[in-house]
Amino acid sequence: MIRFYSHIPSVNSPTFSALRCSSIPILSLLSSSSLSPISPSHLRKLSTIAPFFNFLPDNFRPHSSSLPFSRVPIMAGNLCAKASFSSESGSAVGKEILVQHLLVKQDDLKLLIELEKRISEGEDLSDLAVEYSQCPSKEKGGMLGWVRKGQMVQEFEEAAFSAPLNRVIRCKTEFGWHLLQVLSERDESLLQDIQPDTLHGKIRDPKFFEEFQLIDVREPDEVAQASLPGFQVLPLRQFGSWGPEIATKLDPQKDTIVMCHHGVRSLQVAKWLQTQGFRRVFNVAGGIHAYAVKADPSIPTY
Repeated sequence: MIRFYSHIPSVNSPTFSALRCSSIPILSLLSSSSLSPISPSHLRKLSTIAPFFNFLPDNFRPHSSSLPFSRVPIMAGNLCAKASFSSESGSAVGKEILVQHLLVKQDDLKLLIELEKRISEGEDLSDLAVEYSQCPSKEKGGMLGWVRKGQMVQEFEEAAFSAPLNRVIRCKTEFGWHLLQVLSERDESLLQDIQPDTLHGKIRDPKFFEEFQLIDVREPDEVAQASLPGFQVLPLRQFGSWGPEIATKLDPQKDTIVMCHHGVRSLQVAKWLQTQGFRRVFNVAGGIHAYAVKADPSIPTY
């Protein structure tokens, strides 16, 4: 039986962390001098939807011999497209696919053939993944969520992006044999900068607050010093409390603008929102500081 999903939470596992290029806001958590070091076990519990481990230093990241996907470097600098803001639809760069899989050892070909036979007889790949997969994603029925090209090792990527929808196919990587299934596909989501002067012009339009959802990821003491109207405050340090509920707090289909002090924390959250299915996300370039300097001097700087 094929299962269809309207919203797929990310898998909280080292495997999925190595797969996704999401910029989870763990960098700010780790760099905060007011916070004590966070253990890997605590990070696993911090959010049921956030693949944190990809952004930890090598000596802090848990290791696994069953990582079938490429390691993604820690995000540095502004990776956003420097584009002017527009309420019109952007053109898609490519496509994203919704993938589930199971992994067996390279020398366990007998099991692989048996599982293929059981699937052909009507058993669900996700059920078999829970029982037999060597990948930590087994806890989510093998669900890897929405992925795009460049996030997976070459063999897996080529097989996944050429696979017919809903058909279970096999592929081999250095980590073993995979049975994978592409459940759906969609246009790749959009992430762009919005310049402070453009945002300033938009804010003066009353319809703007109906058409867009606005997030400020700064801490409450920062917001008390300077703020913009209409922004919902979701402090980055409290990510563990609001992250798992983001799809109920906000509408993934609605244009979303994210802001912080200088645009670094907000970029991390903006990229993470993409992995949660948010279709169009905009990061305030330079944060509220740039907004105060370039667009509205009445906003205090700090």
